[in-house]
Amino acid sequence: MHTSTLPASHDAIVAATKTWLEKAVIGLNLCPFAKAVHVKNQIRYVVSTARNTDALLDDLEAELQTLHAADPAEIDTTLLIHPDVLQDFLDYNDFLETADGVVEELELDGEIQIASFHPHYQFAGTGANDIENYTNRSPYPILHLLRESSIESAVEAFPQAETIFEKNMETLRELGLEGWQQLGLSKP
Repeated sequence: MHTSTLPASHDAIVAATKTWLEKAVIGLNLCPFAKAVHVKNQIRYVVSTARNTDALLDDLEAELQTLHAADPAEIDTTLLIHPDVLQDFLDYNDFLETADGVVEELELDGEIQIASFHPHYQFAGTGANDIENYTNRSPYPILHLLRESSIESAVEAFPQAETIFEKNMETLRELGLEGWQQLGLSKP
């Protein structure tokens, strides 16, 4: 007997992403800058319907232009969620170079950068199941578009920003896989 799983609705995808942001990124303080933009509703959540990388590149270009043109008080950052393309982390990781190329082609380097989140994120030199990888594990593949001016302001306000990465690793080691699972961040 074959059972098919219906794809999650855009609302469910955004809801799962917001839950991850609230419970993991903000809740565990993995990014001390995320709470302010979340509370001010300055995060744009976009669910791409792309089913191939060419369509995703089109969506990325459009979102880069939208973010660049927007008033930072209205949209400070964008989460481009793409649930139907680049499910394999190695393919996703390879795509990041192409995505950075789009930033350069639009002459937005120095203004916008892309951070990466993926359900199977894996840092170089780690095992697939190492808890440290969960600092960048999200319910769906995400291209996080960030204004560099916002990053600079946040770093100025946060002493020792360069230690965030190490603190996140320590936080997750203390939490452990069981603790992560207790956050209840499974996809809908």
